[in-house]
Amino acid sequence: MHELAFPLLIALIVIALAFDFLNGLHDAANSIATVVATRLLGPVTAVLFAAFFNFAAYFLTLAFPALHKVAETVGAGLIDKELVTPAVIFGALIGAMFWNVVTWLKGIPSSSSHALVGGLIGSGVAHAGMTGIEWSGLNKTLIAIVLSPTLGMLLSMLIMLVTSWLFSRTNARMADRTFKFLHLLSSAAYSVSHGLNDAQKTMGIITVLLYSTGYLQGEFHVPHWVAIACYIAIALGTMTGGWKIIETMGSRITKLSQHQGFSASMGGSVIVFSASLLGIPVSTTHTITGCVIGAGVARRASAVRWGVAQSVVTAWVITIPASAAVGALFYALTRLF
Repeated sequence: MHELAFPLLIALIVIALAFDFLNGLHDAANSIATVVATRLLGPVTAVLFAAFFNFAAYFLTLAFPALHKVAETVGAGLIDKELVTPAVIFGALIGAMFWNVVTWLKGIPSSSSHALVGGLIGSGVAHAGMTGIEWSGLNKTLIAIVLSPTLGMLLSMLIMLVTSWLFSRTNARMADRTFKFLHLLSSAAYSVSHGLNDAQKTMGIITVLLYSTGYLQGEFHVPHWVAIACYIAIALGTMTGGWKIIETMGSRITKLSQHQGFSASMGGSVIVFSASLLGIPVSTTHTITGCVIGAGVARRASAVRWGVAQSVVTAWVITIPASAAVGALFYALTRLF
């Protein structure tokens, strides 16, 4: 265990919650881009809608505690929890926040999740070398980088095809009204899945900080106050919105109908909920982007602006190494004091 003065512990927890807030702000686009792009909800209403359902994930975990596996993966499944120090946590958080701010300012829908993973890996390796990496947890996270948007794209295409067949004999007005309702439900579900998966990443960071400094007694577990603080922080962040990214996600990749918006949100919900059950810190940004592309391709391949999609993918590829480098740098800076 590493001794840490209580005021410094509080400061690191505040930084972690600031990352959680930034995560909500950065990822607000994930669950509301489709409802804003299709004008199903106005921007302000959509943001409040997403924030409410982000926080609603907290009540879901009260009913199903097994859904908190992601926090365990981030807190103890990426870097050996016995090797984690306050300096490692500081480097990881600053590395992730730096990358989030850069991509937010540029309007690039990169992954807050993988920025945090990269920051933690970079800072952890700088502290303990490659031996500190928990490869099983890291490998499943890296595999999810590829699988989540790919499966999301395929599932959204399948939902589009099946629902098109089911509603083939329904008149256009009735079909549009039905898909508006379904789109609203699927967007709420995706907001819940986003809050569930993403808030847990910060829970894992705070929990391993408490564990490594001796402030968490017994087995590695997420304290109740940590969980509710993280859900509140991410919901407040979502309320502030991330308008540049919403524009990219909702209209620059492809123009969406209510039918496509429903298919993208529904496909994304299934993927993210499944990842949470498996304890995988999946990227909700990657997932919904793949789903939006899938919904667009189901109409016709030319409906997708592939140049925009390519720039988004490029940001995905460099997120982990870039945030890892910054995380390692800030960890090194702590050694000067």
